[in-house]
Amino acid sequence: MSGEPQAAVDRLRRASLGTLFLTIFLDLLGFGLVIPFLPGIARRLGANDFVATLPGAVFSLMQFLFIPIWGRLSDRVGRRPVLLWSIGASAVGMAVLGFAPDLTWLFIARIWSGAATGNIAVAQAYIADVTPPERRARGMAIIGIAFGLGFIFGPFIGGELARFPIRGRVGMLPPLVAAGLSAINLLMALRTLPESLPVERRGLSVRRASPVDLHAFRQAIAIPGIGAAVAINFITLLWFSGMEQTFRLFTADGFGMSDAGTGRIFGVVGIVSAVVQGAVVPRLAPRLGEARLIRMGVVVLALAFVLLGLSPQLGPVSRLALWASSAMIALGTGLQSPCMPAYASRRTGSGGQGTTLGVLQSAGALARSVGPLVGGALYAAIDPRAPYLIGAGGFALAALVALLRLR
Repeated sequence: MSGEPQAAVDRLRRASLGTLFLTIFLDLLGFGLVIPFLPGIARRLGANDFVATLPGAVFSLMQFLFIPIWGRLSDRVGRRPVLLWSIGASAVGMAVLGFAPDLTWLFIARIWSGAATGNIAVAQAYIADVTPPERRARGMAIIGIAFGLGFIFGPFIGGELARFPIRGRVGMLPPLVAAGLSAINLLMALRTLPESLPVERRGLSVRRASPVDLHAFRQAIAIPGIGAAVAINFITLLWFSGMEQTFRLFTADGFGMSDAGTGRIFGVVGIVSAVVQGAVVPRLAPRLGEARLIRMGVVVLALAFVLLGLSPQLGPVSRLALWASSAMIALGTGLQSPCMPAYASRRTGSGGQGTTLGVLQSAGALARSVGPLVGGALYAAIDPRAPYLIGAGGFALAALVALLRLR
């Protein structure tokens, strides 16, 4: 008889993870339709190269400010209502972005969306709620797979949709389609996404609402290995987000690519990332451990950024180098991204999961808000190659920290 309740629990876990995967996939598909092309849209609305990267910066800044608020709320009221609110608010933000007549409304749309959708830590806490520690890397990979699949289809479809202007405006259609996907996602999640945090566990470990929670930070880095994980996560996301927000400008200026051509590159990146996170990481993590996979990932990222920065000067193989470096970036992030929260989660007691993951994600959101500023400034003031070649040095530093401090 004892096997039957356990089987029921396992079925609930699988159903919950499956529904969460679909929810994140549809959400990220909508984001993938828009995010890679925002700098190009801003440039068409009159922004210079630096200002064109700022919509990504303000979006991540608002996420940084609101991640602890939604995390704290999810600890008190459960994960489901916070995730549902995020999906619905995303639909509103995308609709405003689609109709934005100028840069002011574009920034308003991104500020709203950033404040409303700082929910990745909630999704990770949901996975931690329903998976045992030994399966957590596989569970965390679900988020990475959803990101990967969203960026397989999203940027490709977004690039193709951007070819069709509405009322003479290029780039208006993808955000409106993304708003529709978010509305569909909300209806599906209302019916099929169960609550993961039992009533009796609510309020046992409640995060503070401050975006800079020094007490939580000290608690987290007191755990061996967590301080290094936070530092590596910050460094990698800072340079990755700088690349992400300048890449569309780079492909246009260095290679004369259209939105559709850039979307196809992101599609290949998504395929590689999904394969790595869905097939490679779950098999390698139990044998090699998350720390080794993180080290491998940041080394690959350092090499990829060097190749990306040099690609426009490589003559007849320049486009091949662009595609190869993009695939390497997908491989590096595919190895590092799901292993980082899994590593932090495994080194934290069950009562401190929310605090540790919240600190990790808040540091990541801060890096994502600073990264576009750094990348945009380097791109506009020094050279289009600067964000990638200097970023390679940043990844080398992260690799050194991972080698010396991750255990």
